[in-house]
Amino acid sequence: MSRAAGTRHRLAERRAIFAIPGDLDAPTGGYAYDRRMISELRRLGWDIRHVMLSGQFPMPDAAIMASTYSALAQLPEGIPVIVDGLALGALPDIGRHLGSNRPLVALVHHPLARESGITTARAEALRASERAALADACRVIVTSRATAAVLSAEYGVPQARITVAVPGTDPAPLVARDRAGVPNLLSVGTLVPRKGHDLLIAALAMLRDLPWRLAIVGDSTRDPSTTAALRHAIAKGGLDERIELAGAVPPSDLQQHYMAADLFVLASRYEGYGMAYAEAIAHGLPIIGTTAGAIPEAVPEGAACLVPPEDVPALTAALHRLLSDPTARHGLAQAARQAASRLPQWQDSAALFATALASAQA
Repeated sequence: MSRAAGTRHRLAERRAIFAIPGDLDAPTGGYAYDRRMISELRRLGWDIRHVMLSGQFPMPDAAIMASTYSALAQLPEGIPVIVDGLALGALPDIGRHLGSNRPLVALVHHPLARESGITTARAEALRASERAALADACRVIVTSRATAAVLSAEYGVPQARITVAVPGTDPAPLVARDRAGVPNLLSVGTLVPRKGHDLLIAALAMLRDLPWRLAIVGDSTRDPSTTAALRHAIAKGGLDERIELAGAVPPSDLQQHYMAADLFVLASRYEGYGMAYAEAIAHGLPIIGTTAGAIPEAVPEGAACLVPPEDVPALTAALHRLLSDPTARHGLAQAARQAASRLPQWQDSAALFATALASAQA
């Protein structure tokens, strides 16, 4: 075989199927990661076929589970099947249905049992289901070292089977911010309990005597009860004129929100990485966040004030300090600017992802 023919043969073997539940264009960090990874893998010469699974995951009914297992069993043999964790964790028998000729690669953004707002019984059921599914994966790709540690300690996944491919961050314009005037706060995250928007609103309700405005950007349709509760809390606190629930916005509008902000704040109860925090760093924004999950991994030291999750008094104190002290905000912003150039790059993460796929294919 000639060298050229050998190269074509190797490229032809770079094939994988990526099974993702729901709309791939959904405006969340997890879907953004999946979209970008498909694009980057294709740029590396991989033939990636996207398969859309039901949007019911991670809570499918019996009919959806049966149809999903049937669809997976009919996929071509000999090709790695990447399954996004939003579906994988609810498919405990996935290994049996894929069989030995369809290597399973699990992509775990964060364990489903770590989701906020679910019952203890539901969390335990998800933990058992996800543990069973992960046992059948020949490779497990995670988006942070923190998630790798959790899967190893709590789910029995050997470290040798885990690849950490953190989200990349594209370069963003750094804006010289005016330290005078009313500070513009920005929070980015889907309106679900895990993002802690309720905690942020509670903290800001204690700071009505200070000047500030807040825009919360994130899908408000995913969890209608959470959205309704947030609107009620805003109205009850008399904050309607100061807090905007902007909903999901196109990338160009989100860019404008970052550029108009003076301070980024997200009170997450848990994050498998925290892409919005990294985006804020890329824009040179000072940050208030929490120490939950992988957030300390995503946020460089010196660029943020991190408080314990669900600690409203600590969050209030951090907000009070940075809202009252433009110099302190400026110091964090300078650290963010310095850290921006050191953020992970998508092409490096894709190379790690591709290595895991090649291992599974072999």
